[in-house]
Amino acid sequence: MSNTARRRVGIAGAIVGAASAGVAAATLAKRYAVGRIRLRPDLEASEPLGELRGRPAHVTTSDDVCLYAEVDGPEDAPLTVVLCHGYTLNLDSWHYQRRDLAGSHRLVLWDQRSHGRSPRTNVDDSTIDRLGDDLAEVIGALVPGPCVLVGHSMGGMTIMALADRHPELFGDRIKGVALISTSAGKLAEISLGLPALLAKVVHKATPGTVSLLSRGGALVDRGRQAGSDVAFLALRHLGFGDPKSVSPTVVDFAESMIRSTPFEVIADFYPALMSHDKLSALDVLNGLPVSIVVGDKDWLTPVDHSRAMAAALPRARYTEVPDSSHLIQLERPMVVNEALRDLIKRVAADSTGPEGPEGVIEP
Repeated sequence: MSNTARRRVGIAGAIVGAASAGVAAATLAKRYAVGRIRLRPDLEASEPLGELRGRPAHVTTSDDVCLYAEVDGPEDAPLTVVLCHGYTLNLDSWHYQRRDLAGSHRLVLWDQRSHGRSPRTNVDDSTIDRLGDDLAEVIGALVPGPCVLVGHSMGGMTIMALADRHPELFGDRIKGVALISTSAGKLAEISLGLPALLAKVVHKATPGTVSLLSRGGALVDRGRQAGSDVAFLALRHLGFGDPKSVSPTVVDFAESMIRSTPFEVIADFYPALMSHDKLSALDVLNGLPVSIVVGDKDWLTPVDHSRAMAAALPRARYTEVPDSSHLIQLERPMVVNEALRDLIKRVAADSTGPEGPEGVIEP
């Protein structure tokens, strides 16, 4: 080998070595950062997240999908609270609400189609309207009397789809609604916390990217499993308003739910979320007690979306929670639970007489 060839081989080897060292250094830095976070005091370390169980139930829908659900709390309670989880999550995302409410209220928690323990369905049935029909069937099968509906993110959209498609249920069977970190539409226009021009580019590129990646869903899912530390750090910053104070155990719990949702399911529902538009359906809720809760740092369903819903529902009680983000039922469970208790009290007051003072919109 000539001296020139040897030099070229040496240079190539040095470049490869430097690149490998860079990747290794980045990996070590990532592990070091995650390790330091996990070593901090964690008040939720002993919390049995995802371990609470109710009485299993199954609801077969009109298109022959067997949805998984759980019923918890006293069967003779006068009111049932139906909890509808968000995109890429499952019924266990209501851990703190189940823990604090099941002792005195009858709860129905269910896994939306293609999520959690409910079976996968095809892309044509991965729509918000279909989820609204599913909720109607869950109520028909598992709710014997009056109920309150609680929806987080896509679960709130499910409730709006129910109002649009089955308005006759509201006022008679459905006595109150809580909309948590959700939107009535125009999600395709959100900034994602980015400058306007960059946000526009991201929105334009995302549908095609999601569609392309979904074709290799199994491979993408294997990569998601391998990249759990990266996912932990990303979710800690994007899903929670105050990354420094959020429990690593809670972040791990949320990340495991998201990771367990196949990427093909994420891709199937993405267009439905972006095209969701149910602002007019809020008219159906106008005569009911409504609670709207949102974190002031929510980047996925921003504060402006909750304010728009509150403006369309003047009797709603609006709570904007400081230093919190999209996974507010896990990040600020006591605030969410208090809002739900207040809603249940207003529903009870409605059933016995005038509600009293209307809710006020907090700044």
